[in-house]
Amino acid sequence: MFGFGNKESKELEPLLQTGQEGGFSIAIMGGGSWATAIAKMMLEKNDSIWWYLRRQDRIDDFKRLSHNPAYLTSVHFDVNRIHFSSDINEVVEHCNTLVWVTPSPYIKGHLKKLKVRLRDKFNITAIKGIVPDDNLCVSEFFHQVYNVPDENLAVLAGPSHAEEVALGRLTYLTLGCSDEQKAEQFAEMMGSGYVKTKTSRDVIGIEYASVLKNVYAIAAGICKGLKYGDNFQAVLMSNALQEMNRFLATVHPIQRSIFESCYMGDLIVTGYSQFSRNRVFGQMIGQGYSVKSAQIEMEMIAEGYFGCKCMKEINRHLHVNMPILDAVYNILYERIAPTIEIKLLTDSFR
Repeated sequence: MFGFGNKESKELEPLLQTGQEGGFSIAIMGGGSWATAIAKMMLEKNDSIWWYLRRQDRIDDFKRLSHNPAYLTSVHFDVNRIHFSSDINEVVEHCNTLVWVTPSPYIKGHLKKLKVRLRDKFNITAIKGIVPDDNLCVSEFFHQVYNVPDENLAVLAGPSHAEEVALGRLTYLTLGCSDEQKAEQFAEMMGSGYVKTKTSRDVIGIEYASVLKNVYAIAAGICKGLKYGDNFQAVLMSNALQEMNRFLATVHPIQRSIFESCYMGDLIVTGYSQFSRNRVFGQMIGQGYSVKSAQIEMEMIAEGYFGCKCMKEINRHLHVNMPILDAVYNILYERIAPTIEIKLLTDSFR
C-alpha cells in the first residue's frame, strides 16, 4: 500500500475558526507556477480563496484574462471566486490559513511589510528553500522570528511539478505538521480525483529534503550538460539519496523512511523531469553557461542555487559527509570548472 488516499470524511471538530462555513479561509501567498497550481487545488473544494500577488498590474491582468499572466497560462480560473490583493496585511487579516509559495530569497522582503500577527494563523510552507542569511528552513524562521507555535506550522511537499498538477495528472502530496488532527483536516481538504494526500510529523526533515533535492537536481543537470549518460545519473541519484539521509539523520534524528515519496520521490522527479527548473539550470551550467547568463535565460528562480549556499554554510557546523553538495557549491560559487569537479565526484563514488 502506498499509504495515500483521499481521506474518508471524519467528524473532526473544526480546528480553525473562520468567517466561512467550514474550517479554512485560505490565502495563497505568492504568484509563481507552484502558487498557481496550489490555487487550482484549493479551489477544487473551497468556494473562494484569497490570493496575495505583489504587483497590482499582475492582478489587473489576471482579472482581465482569467489566468495568471506570467505562469501556467493554460490554467483558467473563475476570478469571481478569488479575492486578489497586493496588500499583504489585508490578506493575512482576512484568512486563518496561509500557504506560503514565494521564492525563499524574497520571503523576508514580503514579511517586512507585515503588521498582522502570524502566530495565530495556520502557516503552510510550500517553499522549497532556505531563508538566506538566517540559514533557516521557513518553518524555523516563522517559529524563531514570528513566534509561530509548532502546531501552526506545516510543510507541503512531495513529487509535484506545477505543470503536471495544472494538467490534472495524478499527484501524491505529504503534509507535515506536529498537530496530526490539523494536518489530517487540511490534507483531506486538498484531496481530489488527481491529488492523493498523506500526513507526517517530520516537518524539519521534509523541509531540508525539499531543499537538498533541488541541489541534487542541479548536479544531475550539470552531468547531463557534460554528456554523462543514464547509467551515471542513476549512480548520482542513489548517492544523493544516501547523502540526504546522512544529513537528515544528523540535523533531525528521528525515525523516518528515506524511501517515502516526500524524500526519495521528490528527489527522483526533480532530478529527472523535463519540468525541473533546477535540472535545466544545472544542464545549462554543464553546457558552459555562466550562473548569471543561465539565470537570465531561464527567467525563473532555480531555488537550488540559493539553497546550495545556505546548505553549505549550515553543514560547516554539522560536518556531514556531503560530496555532491560540495561539488555543486564549488561549481556555482567557487567557479571550479564542471568538468574538473564532476570528475573528482565520479572518482569518489562506488
